[in-house]
Amino acid sequence: MPRKILVSNALPYANGDIHLGHLVGYIQADIWVRFQRMQGHDVHYVCADDTHGTPVMLRAEKEGITPEALIARVHGEHLRDFTGFGVAFDNYHSTHSPENRAYAEDIYGKLSAAGLIDTRSIEQYYDPVKQMFLPDRFIKGECPKCGAADQYGDNCEVCGAAYAPTELKNPYSAVSGAKPELRSSEHFFFRLSDARAVAFLREWTRGTNAAGERRLQPEAANKMREWLGDEGENKLSDWDISRDAPYFGFEIPGAPGKYFYVWLDAPIGYLASFRNLADKRGDIAVEDYTDAQRAQVSGTEMVHFIGKDILYFHALFWPAMLQFAGYRPPSALCVNGFLTVDGAKMSKSRGTFITAASYIDQGLNPEWLRYYFATKSNGTMEDVDLNLDDMIARVNSDLVGKFVNIASRCAGFIGKRFDGRLGATDPEPSRAFRAALESGSIAQAFEARDYGRALREIMQLADHANQYVNDHKPWELAKQEGAEERLHVVCSTALTMFRDLTLYLKPVLPALADKVEAFLGLPALAWPATWQPLPAGHVIQPYQHLMTRIERKAIDALIEANRETLTPAAPAPAAVPAVATSPQRHAEKQQHQAQAGETVAPHLTIEEFVKVELRIAKIVHAEHVEGADKLVRLQLDIGEAQPRQVFAGIKSAYDPASLIGRLTVMVANLAPRKMKFGLSEGMVLAASDDRGETPGIFLLSPDAGAAPGMRVK
Repeated sequence: MPRKILVSNALPYANGDIHLGHLVGYIQADIWVRFQRMQGHDVHYVCADDTHGTPVMLRAEKEGITPEALIARVHGEHLRDFTGFGVAFDNYHSTHSPENRAYAEDIYGKLSAAGLIDTRSIEQYYDPVKQMFLPDRFIKGECPKCGAADQYGDNCEVCGAAYAPTELKNPYSAVSGAKPELRSSEHFFFRLSDARAVAFLREWTRGTNAAGERRLQPEAANKMREWLGDEGENKLSDWDISRDAPYFGFEIPGAPGKYFYVWLDAPIGYLASFRNLADKRGDIAVEDYTDAQRAQVSGTEMVHFIGKDILYFHALFWPAMLQFAGYRPPSALCVNGFLTVDGAKMSKSRGTFITAASYIDQGLNPEWLRYYFATKSNGTMEDVDLNLDDMIARVNSDLVGKFVNIASRCAGFIGKRFDGRLGATDPEPSRAFRAALESGSIAQAFEARDYGRALREIMQLADHANQYVNDHKPWELAKQEGAEERLHVVCSTALTMFRDLTLYLKPVLPALADKVEAFLGLPALAWPATWQPLPAGHVIQPYQHLMTRIERKAIDALIEANRETLTPAAPAPAAVPAVATSPQRHAEKQQHQAQAGETVAPHLTIEEFVKVELRIAKIVHAEHVEGADKLVRLQLDIGEAQPRQVFAGIKSAYDPASLIGRLTVMVANLAPRKMKFGLSEGMVLAASDDRGETPGIFLLSPDAGAAPGMRVK
């Protein structure tokens, strides 16, 4: 039976431009939605602008316009940017809408009736210069958990901890810079610490949905266990859901001068946008998706795609709010990592901020970026790293050199020699494509959002198709007398394989797939139940070039267009990101490194270096080491008869389940080391920043095509 799925993306805030970092989660969701529809499933894909809060109010005040005028303008800009990158929402709405107000008031009223809303007098920071209570995000200071500087008043971007703004050390107002004063104010709280909420969240965050799939990725579930604590513990705090005037938002019913905190009505925007879509269409039963009881009967799903920075809100507050207001909690949360540039999180202050609009304005093909992001996405919370030089190489190699190349080398012969009509096909070369469809491996990878694995398999098929063309050389057959029939078969076979590759790439490259469908004279490609070749006699259109190569000068123009945001506003970081590749930026990188006091290890000779044997290793098993705070036990296949056991200090960065099947690099000739937990027979390679500016550990991964046991040299 076709699945019925409501899919939503995290709502972008109506206070800034969409940049390439935002696009990671939206492109991942759009690919998944397109794949589901190609499978024949019924999918509603919605989003909205998150419009409320003090930042919007202050920005509108600064620009001399109303908040309503500001959010209307930004709404158009955001929708333009998403559309430009092929992110095709069925509805893009706003949280400043009658639908959202109605849902917010209904959920609040039901939570209150359930005894889950408290009223308390609290001490809150007040800006004596601006004469207003400060929202959490407008108070900055040192994280009370890890001590990181310049963290926001509600959660830490370094360690992920959530806390009250009064817990910050050395706080200051981000509005005026003044030292804030503590003043009393009456606020409303959602009782997240209530025993009912805690019991529900323990079950929900660990459990599976109706399809038997885990609601949360392993890394997210582990984070929930950390935040919830062990059985019998209650580590959750009640949630302040109100703010004082002046504030741009919805006033709380029966509480003049008190407004719903933006984080209460923001996720409700998913429901509001869906309701708005249903009202426009008139054929959607909204309650089949949103009502707890009706959703069980109808078998619908509700899937949210979010970034890992808002996991706390979406995996704790949001499902608890829905559960105790009679709405259905999400079926699944799909949590993506940040976009990093050379391992550093994309941000304006770090000089790594590239806007989506500038990418389009420079005439760059959005599907280059869609493909590159997809190759880096594996369905986990790992960050996606952007290196523009790597993107150039990968797109030019895979999409132009492998994929488009098949059609460009064969289609002309069909048009000129055979009046645009295909002939018979070779059965043997197509066997790999038939096997790929029947095994379902590519479909399984798309379903799991492991797009990198799907694309590796697709490019292996592209290699297979190109090898067929190279072996049979249609350009030589065209010159041989009596080889006309063979030429017809070879080109028809190659174009059938090209059709199959397009089918698999379509969720990632929808615009390119549209061009191919028109060229091949095909209806919209959908995932077939069985494989069939293009029939003899089928008419194709004259070939026109489908995709150009990325030129270095186009990337340089993109960098130049974003020069202002590619210059760090804060003290210069120790390393310039990968986008800074011009000679001037290279000189700046050297200067920054010198300022940071970086030193390079003494030179070694090539004879010394070749003594280190680096091998590609496949992680065939990974597990936590009982009694070890940092270690993960890895079983590594490097082409030997038995896997090697290696202990790696990567527990803080990786969930073992997410590592299985992954390729990495290991030192294979390191002397075995006897440890407390067993024998370690090598070392895996990972990157980290010793200065602590880029927190984390990053395992090395080889490019597509590498195999276990290959020598790295």
